[in-house]
This record gives sequence, C-alpha cells and structure tokens, in this order.
Amino acid sequence: MAGSGCAGRQYGHILANNDKDMVGSHAAGAATWNPLVDEAVAKLLSRCPPTIQTVGFNTIDGVPGGASPDGVIGSALAAGPATVCFIGIENKSAEEIGDFKDQIYEQIDSQINTAETFRGISRRMVDAALIETRLRPDSLFLPENRHVFAATLGRQGTPVDYLLYATITSGTTDRNKSSQRDYTLTLEMVNLHTGDFTKESAKLRKGYSKTRAGKWWNWGPFDQADG
Repeated sequence: MAGSGCAGRQYGHILANNDKDMVGSHAAGAATWNPLVDEAVAKLLSRCPPTIQTVGFNTIDGVPGGASPDGVIGSALAAGPATVCFIGIENKSAEEIGDFKDQIYEQIDSQINTAETFRGISRRMVDAALIETRLRPDSLFLPENRHVFAATLGRQGTPVDYLLYATITSGTTDRNKSSQRDYTLTLEMVNLHTGDFTKESAKLRKGYSKTRAGKWWNWGPFDQADG
C-alpha cells in the first residue's frame, strides 16, 4: 500500500537558460517550435523594407481606407517604423498544438516588436477589429475587406502597413514502427497598400521511434533511413 502512493508523485525543477529544451516523445514541443520561430522571423524581417510611409485610414467621400475615389492614398502621417498587424496562426499540421499556439503567437509578436524598423499592434485591438467588422482572417486577402479592417483600426489611432499570417504544416513519413515528421512554420507578410506579399519558412525534421535504439537504427551513420 505504501508503494502505491508513490505513483502519483511528481517532481519539478527550474531550468537554467543554458539547459536544453525537452524533446517531446509523441509530438512537437519546445525543442521544435522555438528554433522554427527564431529562424522564420529572422528570415522574414531581413527581407522586408526597413521603413514605410504610414498613412491614415479615415474615410474620404465614403471610401474607406483613406483613399480618394480615384484611388489615391491619403496624405502620410509620418515616416517611421512599419506597423505590422499579426492576424494569427493557422495550424494545418497533423498534430493538435494546444497551448503552444498562444506561445508561438507571443514569441513571434515579441520578436516583431523588438525590431527597430517594425512595431506591432496589440492583439486585443486586432481581435476587437475582427469582431467589429465580422471578417475572418482569410477574408482580409480581398482588397475591399482589407480597407474596411484597416479603417476600423485607423479610427483607434492605429494605421496598418502590413498584415502578418503564420501557418504551421507537417509531413509524415512512416516506416514500420518508426516515423519522421517534417514541421514547417511559414510567415506571410502582406503589404496592405499594394497587396504585395513576402513569405519565408523554417523547417525542422524530427524522428519518432518505439525504442531507444530506434534513433541509431533509422538515422545512424550508415544511412539506414534510406531503405
């Protein structure tokens, strides 16, 4: 009876900054998502233009987005860091990512805000604007919807230059009782004024095995993974 009580015990300890992330045995975890976020954000920010003329998104003659009827954008408010509206994360992978979805969002958002040439918009303001306009994140690819959404944020004093989307995908290769899963995090940044976009991805491969020897058996020094 005394021994059965020990089965419910659990111990914890604080990890130091230089401790390695735990590698999940059944799904992706910190050791997968952290490097994917770091690489994808670094690639994306290195490609985007450093500055942009931000514009106001008031309504002119009934045309949303600060544009006149002939399509001319309203006068610039200021030259400075480009404003990024991070819309959200779409998970198209084979796994449920659970609480990592919010974790990944905050990591990407924080890294965007630490860049000198970019500044982010509060997630609470973004969610409120989506609710007010009754628009889905994927519907913002239509120009008219982009202007309506931007006008809503503009009334709150937050002009928008870029929309940022994140997508998680995976591909799985099975062999007997072992498998390999390739995880990809893709960031797509859309210029709100022109509709032009840039896209960057980061990829990480992870092996799963039923035994400790599975790593050597499938990915050892003799290219066992190849047949």
